[in-house]
Amino acid sequence: MRDIQNQKDLREIDIQKAGVKGIKYPIVVLDRAHGTQHVNATINIYANLPHQFKGTHMSRFVEILNEFRGQINIKTFHTILQEIKDKLHAESAHMDIEFPYFIEKIAPVSGAKSLMEYRCFFSGQNNKGNSSDFLVGVVVPVTTVCPCSKEISEIGAHNQRSMVTVKVRFKKFFWIEDLIRLVEESASGEVYSLLKRVDEKYVTEKAHQNPMFVEDVVRNVAQQLNKNVNFLWYSVEAENFESIHNHSAYAYVEKNSKGSFA
Repeated sequence: MRDIQNQKDLREIDIQKAGVKGIKYPIVVLDRAHGTQHVNATINIYANLPHQFKGTHMSRFVEILNEFRGQINIKTFHTILQEIKDKLHAESAHMDIEFPYFIEKIAPVSGAKSLMEYRCFFSGQNNKGNSSDFLVGVVVPVTTVCPCSKEISEIGAHNQRSMVTVKVRFKKFFWIEDLIRLVEESASGEVYSLLKRVDEKYVTEKAHQNPMFVEDVVRNVAQQLNKNVNFLWYSVEAENFESIHNHSAYAYVEKNSKGSFA
């Protein structure tokens, strides 16, 4: 059969990324408490396409995933990227993996146990000359209490649920759980899947005693990341879904590999 993808293209335009997006696929990730955790991931895989080729071979991306079935994780990430480059005769390959990660949380007073979901992702690329890049990210829900509202109100203060997204480049292996914990400890309070009334009282009062602006949250996370020499680069962003405004409050901080702020 004639291979249309390999036909010549005369427009002389290189494509940086061509591939498949939004593949739903089961993977195995490392879990400190249980060894491994099986999750359903969403995967994007791309390769560069030189200007002389009309199209890339989309089916080969899925074939490569099938080759690594049950072995798609941090340790095999760059091996998969190299396989993409080899099989598609490409100079660069890129892959994004987003997945839900579940951690058992214990309510602070009642001790009630429940599973809390966090959105996590791996993202990396292998470029010409085998230069590579890889980062890990987590999205952590937290609670914040507005310091200004607390200061000016005779009773109470408005609070909000916030989403904190942290991305890191690193030198050696670390546990996702530790990064999530670092974020949770940097906010006014934590979010739980299950709370009894005694727990609601505790987390509400604790957050009220620890008010923070969205700027405080990103600075607290950055301050803790700065203490860990394992993290070569990071970005931290926080979005507060305001309870009394029709908009979100937002803050972002990034640190480059040289140790200065972007």
